Order: sequence, then structure tokens, then C-alpha cells
Amino acid sequence: METIHLKHSPQLKAVEIPLPASKSESNRALIINALSGNLSALQNLSEARDTQTMIRLLASSEETLDVLDAGTTMRFLTALSAVGETPRILTGTARMQQRPIKILGDALKSLGAKVKYLGEEGFPPLKVKPIVDQKTNSIKMQGDVSSQFISAVLMIAPCLPQGLNLELKGKIGSRPYIQMTLDMMRLFGIHSNWTNQTIEIKPQQYNDYPYVVESDWSGASYWYSFVALADDAKIKLKGLRQKSLQGDIAIVHMMNQLGVMSTFEADGVVLQKIPHSNEVNFDFSDCPDLAQTIAVVCAAKKIQCTMTGLESLVIKETNRVKALKKELKKFKVKLKEVAPEVFELRSKFELSDTPIEIETYDDHRMAMAFAPLCTLQGIIIKDPSVVNKSYPGFWKDIELATGQ
Repeated sequence: METIHLKHSPQLKAVEIPLPASKSESNRALIINALSGNLSALQNLSEARDTQTMIRLLASSEETLDVLDAGTTMRFLTALSAVGETPRILTGTARMQQRPIKILGDALKSLGAKVKYLGEEGFPPLKVKPIVDQKTNSIKMQGDVSSQFISAVLMIAPCLPQGLNLELKGKIGSRPYIQMTLDMMRLFGIHSNWTNQTIEIKPQQYNDYPYVVESDWSGASYWYSFVALADDAKIKLKGLRQKSLQGDIAIVHMMNQLGVMSTFEADGVVLQKIPHSNEVNFDFSDCPDLAQTIAVVCAAKKIQCTMTGLESLVIKETNRVKALKKELKKFKVKLKEVAPEVFELRSKFELSDTPIEIETYDDHRMAMAFAPLCTLQGIIIKDPSVVNKSYPGFWKDIELATGQ
């Protein structure tokens, strides 16, 4: 297996990092634009593999759409197929075929689409036949499994003859991602009403809108880690906005407690080291993609950390809780569930005289979350190409900052 060796780099250069565009915004903009008849000029679309896969498949006239390992693309295209003109088969990699999609499938069937699973029930591959007669305009979906299921249904709601009243059952996870979807829909002319657990969208037409995608706050989180762990660092991240639609802007507040100050400028944000707290408590319900980043920083800085809101991590590219436990153990760090859905990170972080090898489990965020440990010692990342899923230029940007 291919590896990349990151040499020990305790000090970083004062550099400007040209962050990738947001994959979350890009994928929503592409679906909304497709639903509006491709009227809009979309700018700064992400170069991430997930988004490039979305672009390719939206242009395809083939019956079978292979999303590879792109979870967002799978979910959004499944919903889009329910309001399309012809039946579509959605498939993907072996891991994608292990990621459940029944909640979305059941919602689309309730609305009138025909959904047939071609392998294991509730998992891809699946065949979707478009809605001919809408059965109902009121459905319920679980709120704490994946916000992408919810966003997928919301984006097609204006195109349904009866519109949609969507009731979210139980705890609502990743709320900012749902709000991002509604906010982007609003920019393209769609009105919605979110009251308590119910979102109402009447039948409407999308308008054209010249949307410019912001840089990716998820990608920014790894540079916060670099600054937090380096002996000396001052880095500017380009293209980020203080008023962002992205939920992962939560990294600003979290990392302020872990030793990084954010100063916003007209074209981005400057990161600098400050003193850190010794004990923190974070709920990742609204920002699950930040969990790995925060766990590694707290482990390395021996900050006592209590983590909640990790429920959705088990159905990501890998079981991220399990993967974190295994890799942190290599540094004498324990991530333990001390109560239902409550995890404590107990760190006796130890450095090694030799580089430590990190498994990535086909997960881009495992690779990028552990890479900043090169500020403390040599690190070997296995299968480094996994970052292409969201941040293709990550290793080159590390070269820029470390001089490696």
C-alpha cells in the first residue's frame, strides 16, 4: 500500500493556504441547479472527488450511476432520481454498499417513488423509479441518523406537486447542515418554514442564482490542528467567511479553547497560537466531521475531553469511533464510552523515536486528522490518496507549510 512519510516539523512557515471549496455547498448547489434546469452559473465548485463525481453523473444519461465512495452523492442523486424522468440504478464501492440508505428509501417510497434494493435490503445498490402520483405531502424521518437523508428530500420538495411537510422524529443531528440546505434553497428562490420538528415547503420553482461556493471549513479544521500543535505557527486560510452557511465554522470556538485564535480579514482568517484550556466538553451533534480533528489535538496536548454527539460516526466512510480508538491507542491514548453516547478521552500521549504508522480505513478524515502530529514526531500515513475525496491538494499544502 502507498504511504507518505511526514517528517518531524515542529515549526511552520508563515504561509497562506488556498483552501479547497466546500464540498457540502458544491454538492447542494449542483443538485439545486439541476432541479432548476441548469440555469445558474456556479463558481468555485469543489475539486474534491465527491463533487467531481456528482458533476460527471449529473451529465450522464446512463441508467446506472456509480457514485464510487461518495456518500453525499449517493443520497442526493437517489432523491433526485425520484423526481427524474427515467428509472435509475445507484451503486458504489464495496464500503458504499455497506452504508444504510433505508431511511431515505422509505421516505421516497412514502412519497410515491418505487425503490427496489438489488442486494441487501436497505443498502445500495438500489433502483429508483420516479414518482408518478404523489401519495402524500406529509412524511416523518428520523432526525439523528444522517442530515444528508433529510437534505436530499428537502431539495426535491419544491418540485413535488403537493409540496412537503417533513416531521423530524427525535433528536435532530447536524442541524446546521439542514439549515445550510434551506438557506441555499432560499437563495435560489425557495421559501420554507421550519417550526419545532416540522419543515414545510410548498410547491415552487427554483430560480437562477449566481452562487459562489465558500472555502471549506472542514478542510480548515486540520490547519487549526497544525497551529495548535506546532511550536510556532501563523497561518492564513484563504476564502473563509465569518458569516458562513457551514456548520463546521464551529471549529473557531472549539479551537479557541484548544489554543488557536482566529482573526478574520476580508479574504480569509489568520490563525495564531494562544494558551489552551486543560479540560473541555464538546457536543458534535451539529458538526460530526470535526470529531476526529478535536480528538487528536486533545490527545496530543493531554487535554481532558468529554465528547458527545458521535452517533452518526459509525456510518461514515468507516466506523470512525472504532478507527479513532485503534489509532489513538498507538500513542497511549484511550477513547472510552463512560455512559451511553458519552466518550472520555484519557491521554498519556507518548512520542516515539521512530515514525508511527497511521491506518486510514478508506477515510479521508482519518488521514488529515492525524497528519498534524508531524509537528511532534515523524508520521507515516497509509493510503494518502484518500484525501482526494475532499481535499486533493492537502499534501502539497503541507509541503508549503513545513518545507518538506
